Amino acid sequence: MRRLVVKILKNETILVVASILALISCFIVPPDKEYAGYIHASTISQLICLMLVVCGFQRIGVFRIIGSRLLHHVSTARGLVITLISLTYFSGMLITNDVALVTFIPFAIAVLTMAHMEEYAVLVGTLMTVGANVGSMLTPIGNAHNLYLKALTGMPSAEMIGIMAPYSVAAAVLLVIIVCVVFGKKPVSEFSSIDGSGIEQNVLAPNSDQPQPDEIRVTGYGAGYGGWRTIVYCALFIVCLLAVSDFIPLWAMCVIVVVAFLFCDRRVFRNIDWGLPLTFCMFFIFIGNMKRVPEFYELAASLVGAHPLEVSVVSSQFISNVPTTLLLSGFCDQWRELIIGTNLGGLGTLIASMASLIGYKNVTRAYPDKKGCYLAVYTAVNVLFVIVLVGLSWIIE
Repeated sequence: MRRLVVKILKNETILVVASILALISCFIVPPDKEYAGYIHASTISQLICLMLVVCGFQRIGVFRIIGSRLLHHVSTARGLVITLISLTYFSGMLITNDVALVTFIPFAIAVLTMAHMEEYAVLVGTLMTVGANVGSMLTPIGNAHNLYLKALTGMPSAEMIGIMAPYSVAAAVLLVIIVCVVFGKKPVSEFSSIDGSGIEQNVLAPNSDQPQPDEIRVTGYGAGYGGWRTIVYCALFIVCLLAVSDFIPLWAMCVIVVVAFLFCDRRVFRNIDWGLPLTFCMFFIFIGNMKRVPEFYELAASLVGAHPLEVSVVSSQFISNVPTTLLLSGFCDQWRELIIGTNLGGLGTLIASMASLIGYKNVTRAYPDKKGCYLAVYTAVNVLFVIVLVGLSWIIE
């Protein structure tokens, strides 16, 4: 029992904190009929459906197979690193930053080992993590808190993308500059073969005595891009995008996605992170209650109202950007500044974006002696990006 409690506290820290806050707020504002309006149902339904579809793609190995195919065209160390960063940068826009990192950081470590570039694992892991965070900030579906802000404000997707585009593009340029300065044109012969079979055999299909990736168990290795499932999941992803953009009703999206996975792959319901939507629900209850306490509301609104962008960035460094978004959105209506601040706030400390912990855990699991090095490199690189992007926000805004 003790081990279970410790495991829950370790793996679901934010959920536990959010639940405690929600419970305390229920004593301050006893449950009544207004509680029914606390939960933002559209955000929760969109989030769960997107999580199901992305998990389905993961389980048939689409993302890692695409990565291995892209590496077929790589011939230099610089090209290899840019390709790896691009995988998290662009995939983060569509499948969220945490999924991008879960998928591609282990992939990158295996690739760097094959290329005899293990000494760069810490820097590459850091840059890929930054790439995922600055890529995901561009789209409403890239970050869970962006999905919430879009649903809350009713802002068109194009407008939200337009707000974050200068920062995402500037960060991409800075990433390329860093790679070009650090990495040279040293040939990487392992990835210059035409068929690239070495990549797929070593990265996608480990030895039979090792744990097999999901795509091997679901489709069998060599089944290409997941066969008919890929077509179905692409259609489901389009359905989710149409629902997020208000072209089809949310209930239709939910019915289509759930029914499809009942037939395609029921295991996705066990494999997605249910802690995330539960965390949102707990924060919704806490915020809904505290907004009904006049003294607390006035204090919070006065603290946030003057400098929402800067407050968002600073708060994210200590409690991460998703809780910051949920908390500040209840006491601020300067949505543009809040969108920019919470997205830029994902850069900085290791916990500024909880997705960043994925990169840290994967790299340090492979190289346990490099924990201090990773923290130092990660912090230095992120401080640089925060200074540049916050400075850019002051110029633009």
